[in-house]
Order: sequence, then C-alpha cells, then structure tokens
Amino acid sequence: MDYAVELNGVRRRYGRGRRAVHALRGIDLRLPSGSFTAVMGPSGSGKSTFLQCAAGLDRPDGGTVTLGGTKISGMSENRLTEFRRTRLGFVFQSFNLLPSLTAEQNVLLPSRLAGGRGDRRAAREMLGRVGIGELAGRRPGELSGGQQQRVAIARALVGAPDVVFADEPTGALDPATAAEILRMLRASVDELGATVVMVTHDPAAAAWSDAVLFLSDGEIGGSVRGGSAEAIAARLVPA
Repeated sequence: MDYAVELNGVRRRYGRGRRAVHALRGIDLRLPSGSFTAVMGPSGSGKSTFLQCAAGLDRPDGGTVTLGGTKISGMSENRLTEFRRTRLGFVFQSFNLLPSLTAEQNVLLPSRLAGGRGDRRAAREMLGRVGIGELAGRRPGELSGGQQQRVAIARALVGAPDVVFADEPTGALDPATAAEILRMLRASVDELGATVVMVTHDPAAAAWSDAVLFLSDGEIGGSVRGGSAEAIAARLVPA
C-alpha cells in the first residue's frame, strides 16, 4: 500500500527532569494516500504536538517521520522549509491569509515563496472548485469567515500536495459553514485523491473522515473507521 504519512517511534518531550512533559510517547502509524484521518483527544493529549511533528513544524526528540515517501527527519531547516512549501498543504483555524493580498494572490503565495511564479490559471480553477472563483480579486477583509477558509483550502490544494494538514479548520465557523468546509475537505479526498490529516475536538467534524485516531497522554489509545458523531463522542477519553 502507498502510505502518505509514516511515523515510527515518534517522541516529543518538553522540559527536563521531574518537570518534563512527554507530549508524544512513541507514536507508530501509517496513513494511506487518498485517505481522510481525524485525530482527537482531550486537552493535553498531544494532538497539537502530533500535528506539528507529523507536518515538520516541530522536530521530535526521537523516531522518524516520512511524508509522501520522503523521510523528513534530519533534514536541514532550509530543506524542511522548502519541503513544506512545495509538498504539503496547511489549513488552520485562523485562516492565516495575508490581508494585503487578494484571494488569488494568497493561493499563489506558497509557490512564490518557494521561488516559483505560481500558476494563476490553476489558482483560479481551484478557487472555482471551492466555490468562490468570482471572489479571486477580493482581499480577506472583504470575505466572510467561511469564504476565507475556502481560500485557505484552495491554497492548500493548488499544488497537489502529498498531505494536507488541517488544525481545527472549523473551530472559528458556525455549524452550517463548518459543514460546507468539511464537505470540501471530503471532496478533496474523494475527487482529487488528496490525503487529509485533521486535528479536531468536534465529533461532528471527525464523522466526515475515513478513520479517527484517539490520542491519550501522548499515545494512540484507539481508533475507529468512520462512524456517527455520537459513536465517535462515546469513544473519547475523558479529560
């Protein structure tokens, strides 16, 4: 099987001695290409650290991370930055759009930061795919929260990345808009073959995924394949 994400013995510790916090305690997993995985767990379970280490935003203290067949553990900071810009996509709760740039320019930004000119046609096509092609020339301040998140999704997908990492992508949205955003992430997997890894606290959001991983005290405490929001909520480990 073709795996988009592979973690082997990934550990992350903050601090030293008795006050050390073991955020990740040896994570082993493989996520296939073209899959949608949700990661859940109570506060302090290691969700954010998991995403940061898996996405190359933070370096683990031990173990290896392989994305799209490329081992990123041990890469220099410059190579890792280039890898993130060209091979990964990111969607955050706070959208992370530059207010001075148009929607189209925000979509093209990672490519231009990596030294490319950016494909304007591809950017406009992706904005059209997420339903806001007619807003390509508007700046974030002229867009609603849901529209801004659509721009962020277009930015994440336009370069056909190996993996899209989403960190609470619906946390700042109302339920109806959140459902629209999750439907787009689902469609990116089903129609474009994208691989999505999403950290969320919301069982309703996790129900859109193919599989849910439950973190507890820095370890994977279980998983389910699909299921309703109610069934997923019932599996969460209490904080």
